[in-house]
Amino acid sequence: METIFVKGGTGSSRILAGESLENLKSYIPPSGVFIITDSNVNRIYGKSFPGHPVFVTEPGESSKATETVLSACRWLLDKGAGRDSFILGIGGGIVCDIAGFTASVFMRGVRFGFVATTLLAQVDASVGGKNGVNLDGYKNIIGCFNQPDFVICDTEMLVSLPPEEIKNGLAEAVKHTLIDNRNMFKTIWDNAGEIKELKNTGVLNRLISHSVHVKAAIVNRDENEQGERRKLNLGHTWGHAIEKITGMPHGKAVSIGLVFAARLSEHKGLLKPRDRERLTELLVRLELPTASSTDPMQVLTALLKDKKREADHIHFVMIKSIGRVVVEAIPVRWLQDYVKQHKKDIPAF
Repeated sequence: METIFVKGGTGSSRILAGESLENLKSYIPPSGVFIITDSNVNRIYGKSFPGHPVFVTEPGESSKATETVLSACRWLLDKGAGRDSFILGIGGGIVCDIAGFTASVFMRGVRFGFVATTLLAQVDASVGGKNGVNLDGYKNIIGCFNQPDFVICDTEMLVSLPPEEIKNGLAEAVKHTLIDNRNMFKTIWDNAGEIKELKNTGVLNRLISHSVHVKAAIVNRDENEQGERRKLNLGHTWGHAIEKITGMPHGKAVSIGLVFAARLSEHKGLLKPRDRERLTELLVRLELPTASSTDPMQVLTALLKDKKREADHIHFVMIKSIGRVVVEAIPVRWLQDYVKQHKKDIPAF
């Protein structure tokens, strides 16, 4: 097991990469604990939960809403929770968002922690202190920054996931290699088949630890996304818009967003064509989508409602090379013109 620390203004968080669900009791209080999970996780692992009250929501993006948070808060009141209570989220990124946001607003904030059960949650969603819910389908419009006490990343729990969920997490892992570490990009390249089939635990653990290290280092320097943390949005600006319109799983939408960012970076003269081609080929090796048949003008309309927009520009993460990115404030008008001029090519991305 490796312990990685995230230190922010709202507190410090321990990311326990390779820790086991069996040791959960060592990290939570003996009483006053309230568990939030979804019906899938509860069905598979519920018997292994510690003996505390459990709030069960339905899996899927539709549950990541204020209505679920309000239901959870009413449930906490009914169960006698107070300001000294501890909320434990056991599940994927959606459960962690619901649990973290609920803990942050219930009685103005109580302590909380996560057991991340999906690869997407382990490499990204549960790490960094962002807790948010969607508004009318738009991603994470309502949220806050607040660090969990701990995040347990038990790789043994990944075996219960369908292959599509593993691929979702791999998109975020690839994103982290583009931000920092060309060598890890090559590691994924060389081991793509074994990684996506969970056949190489050693490489998988290295991949998770790398993602956590990249995210933790950035969050430690910029917890509230005033500058450098924006790099973690690589692939998300276009990807979130695709996700909003199509209902596509988050990781797959991010995969398409990464290719869009690479094309945009190449167009601006920042990225070499060969690096863009290698990124696209790696995503194909991981069986992730690199294109969408969605009308790009419709995607652009959704994109312009993204929370990363400020006045007449939007913060967009560009790729300079594999392992190096930069954030640019792109004028909305320039982006509109680019999409209009290349809309016939964009589905081929």
